[in-house]
Amino acid sequence: MSLQKLFQISTSAPPPLHCTNPACPQPRNPLGNQICETCQTPLTYRYLWATGSGAGQIQPGQLVGNRYYVTFPQIWLDTKPGAPPILADILSESILSYLYLYPHRLHIPGVFGVYPLGIPPEATETLLLENIPVDSRGQLFPTLVEAWPKTNPVRQVYWLWQMQQLWTPLTEQGAAYSLLVKDNLRVEGWRVRLRELHQGKVQPTQRDLAESWTAFIETAHPSIQYRLQTIHQLMRHQEDSLKEVGSHLNQLLMEQSAQLPLHLAVTGLTDVGVKRSHNEDSCYPNIQDVRNLYIYPNDKLIPHLSIVCDGVGGHDGGEVASQLAVQSVKPLIHSLMAEISNQEELAPPELIMEQLQEIARVVNNVIAAQNNEQGREFRQRMGTTLVIALQLPQKVKTPEGIELHNCHELYIVNIGDSRAYWMTQNSCQQLTLDDDVANREVRHGRSLYWDAAQRSGAGALTQALGTREAEFLRPTVQRFIIEEDGLLLLCSDGLSDNQRVEQCWQNFSASVLNGEQSLESAVQGWIDVANDKNGHDNVSVVLTYCGVSPQKLVLVETTPLSTKPEFLETEPTEASKVLLYDESLPESQIQPTSKPPSKWKEVAFILSLFTILIAGGFAIWWQVSQSQINSIPEQPTNKR
Repeated sequence: MSLQKLFQISTSAPPPLHCTNPACPQPRNPLGNQICETCQTPLTYRYLWATGSGAGQIQPGQLVGNRYYVTFPQIWLDTKPGAPPILADILSESILSYLYLYPHRLHIPGVFGVYPLGIPPEATETLLLENIPVDSRGQLFPTLVEAWPKTNPVRQVYWLWQMQQLWTPLTEQGAAYSLLVKDNLRVEGWRVRLRELHQGKVQPTQRDLAESWTAFIETAHPSIQYRLQTIHQLMRHQEDSLKEVGSHLNQLLMEQSAQLPLHLAVTGLTDVGVKRSHNEDSCYPNIQDVRNLYIYPNDKLIPHLSIVCDGVGGHDGGEVASQLAVQSVKPLIHSLMAEISNQEELAPPELIMEQLQEIARVVNNVIAAQNNEQGREFRQRMGTTLVIALQLPQKVKTPEGIELHNCHELYIVNIGDSRAYWMTQNSCQQLTLDDDVANREVRHGRSLYWDAAQRSGAGALTQALGTREAEFLRPTVQRFIIEEDGLLLLCSDGLSDNQRVEQCWQNFSASVLNGEQSLESAVQGWIDVANDKNGHDNVSVVLTYCGVSPQKLVLVETTPLSTKPEFLETEPTEASKVLLYDESLPESQIQPTSKPPSKWKEVAFILSLFTILIAGGFAIWWQVSQSQINSIPEQPTNKR
């Protein structure tokens, strides 16, 4: 039997790429087009990695199963991206490993579906992996080995630190060997990415990881080579030293990154949208906050802190919750920054992440207390999503005693489906993972994402601030290092829905980074994208410029910002309905999280009391202002 017949392969000319719009009358488009010629829908180029030796035998230029076009060895382009994939009858151990590692999707691919190669019953099931390390043309990014000699010392240490951070979760899934296969380790700018998971019968040890680093240490930049050799010796001779290795790598990373310049600028805007009568979004800082900085120059939060909240619970619920969250976060972050600045020693990222989780819980309890005080239960409880970006200017001392004043750390906190994106001249990366039903099903190993996303209520939120007590809250906190020029975008789902950020980021990133467009203009541009292309919800955008090279930034343009009229309010979004009507996991399925001991617990407790007082004052002011508005008599109208 021929190979072509066995694998259902054709050798015809390049196939057309189908539009994902189900209503498109002519969905077939030539490869290379970016927009459907018929309906103008942006085309989806989904490149997949086909695992296994069988897939490796199929040559580029072949069409597999009348759907997958082989562009490079084992890289298949899905020419019908709107069609469902073949799903596995049983989630095998190899598939489950990908599902459990889904929270690490910045580094690890996921399973899109399967494809049976061969004829049953001898057919083998090939995994088709999505979110793979390829560029827009489907070419694999360079290996870490190829890129290592060409990069700077900061990024070299950053790559090693990421590998050390991935070691434990990969080991838990029996896939630590993935970090030892040189061709499997790919790099896209700052981040390390795996092409696939490798699960061997014998699990490697920390010493094996050290041996795989030998060539990197020997060819490292001279400024970091001696320190890396010391860390390398520790890994080789002390088996249970992973935590200590991480601490040494972090210290070196902080010292190296702090030697780079860092220019920050931020501005934000929230808009009611084209269909709502009230804005339940809140953000910080908005354009007025930034302009007031010239009047009140002692605001230490700008440009280091940015916040976006999307409230749920109606005009007198979601609007209050989102504003209350923003106003409560600010003094807590201010206290954290002051505490860090007074410390002589470098605070480890684990400790800072704990404090940020604690801050989220304090704010949660502030909103929950308002719900309890107002007698709100179940469907009436107000809440809000939250995404925080904190550029923490930690000080660090080098071994020579030189004090450097900013380690370039960036912490992202998210609860709900408001998002953070990192954009450069060449890429756009979603940093956060939505707290929704579809993602929960994947993380818990119950379903592939495609299958989970098709189910009713897939986009419903599974958690938000204020809807339940803090012990049930699981904030996600991540730490990044700013070591390249880029834009950090925080936004509510009024913009991120329907992949508008992924479709439109190139319209803004290069022009802002090259100094051709101001931050204010770009923020207004993102608001316009949300209103023109989505338009169903309120929208908030906060954009932070992060520069490590000579500045080209334009902050403000002379043209005034446009304003849009308000219209009648429509139904809340599906995610808001779920939170409003308490359709998330039953209480019996949620286990309280244990809080690790914190050296700032007393500070957090005092601040929580202070924040609750602020919240009480805010609520009283809100109720008084609303009662005053309601007490104004209506003016008589003339009948004609």
